[in-house]
Amino acid sequence: MITSYSKRGLAALMLAHCAGMIDLVALPVWVGTLVAHYHFDARQAGLLASLFLGGAVLASAMLAPRFDPETARWKAAIGFALSALLFTVAAQTHHYLLLALLHTVCGITTGLSLSVTHGTIARGSNPHRGFALVGIALGVFAILFLGSAPPLVAHLGGSTLFYLFAGVMAVGALASALAFPRAETDGLPRVSIVRQPVPRQVWYGIAGIACMGLVQSMTFSFLERVGSDRGFGLQAVTGVLIALGFVNLLPAPLAALLEKRLPARSVLMAGPLVQALLVLVIMSSARFAPYAAAASVFAAVMIFTHTFAFGLMARLDRSGRAMAATPAMLMTGAAIGPILGGTLVQGWGYGSLGPVALTLGLTASFCFSRLPRGAAVQPQEALA
Repeated sequence: MITSYSKRGLAALMLAHCAGMIDLVALPVWVGTLVAHYHFDARQAGLLASLFLGGAVLASAMLAPRFDPETARWKAAIGFALSALLFTVAAQTHHYLLLALLHTVCGITTGLSLSVTHGTIARGSNPHRGFALVGIALGVFAILFLGSAPPLVAHLGGSTLFYLFAGVMAVGALASALAFPRAETDGLPRVSIVRQPVPRQVWYGIAGIACMGLVQSMTFSFLERVGSDRGFGLQAVTGVLIALGFVNLLPAPLAALLEKRLPARSVLMAGPLVQALLVLVIMSSARFAPYAAAASVFAAVMIFTHTFAFGLMARLDRSGRAMAATPAMLMTGAAIGPILGGTLVQGWGYGSLGPVALTLGLTASFCFSRLPRGAAVQPQEALA
């Protein structure tokens, strides 16, 4: 039996999703701060972000096969609480090796919480709609964060960014402890998961999402830097980031409205190609207008496409275990992205990101083409 979550539970899932997906919002400010305020080079800054994402991959890969909805609440709360503590410690140091260790461990604790959050969303009565709702929350969070973080960091110093991260994680921990959905909700009985293998088609979807996550993080990490290095100015680049946050409000509700109108597999095959074309524009344009237009919608493509992917794949595996691995899907690629992007930028310039993104986009589109055209909801196959 699949649960239907209360408004209170959905609110907790929204806040937990925002905390766990902070990299999707903060990467350009994150890497930019490490370069501008901590004076690390592009490769070093990218590696720190990659270590955080790699830790999240490790946690998600280990937890997802053992996902248990009855222990999800306390795992989410403890993971975010530890992340808040670790980011507070990170704000106290400029030592690279210590920052590297803190980023890695913080990625593990954040990945733990995010995995159980996504596994819980996947067990809802409509996982596509549920993921769209948390996506809307992420869009609101992006506006608040991208509008406030760059000027605060510029005026108060680089450590401010880690204090902001710690605050976000603390909110996620509190929301999870107080209102995270329990195994039984709205009077529904507890369920036990039959440990069946994840359907074979889901692995193609996992590979496709990983490729898109790699393109996303590789590009997003240097979105602020490429604008600054081309002389567009802090105010203009910050304006683009704020616009990106507002645009990010649209893809999740749009994906919810179009759930029954657009074939999911077609959306998934087109999404990576559009994403790659936007990278070509962002990284090759010497003028502000094309850069701003492409950058402002860049993250929206990932959010829209991933909402369809989450819904389709959750219906292929109703136990929630595959979608508990969502952080691993996104962050396997995303963990490689910052260090790969930093290496490419340092060696061959920003323009080198475009051809790599196009190759990965074609690969992702092929992987998504292997998914079925639709997936009927058959909860009896995965749950007893």
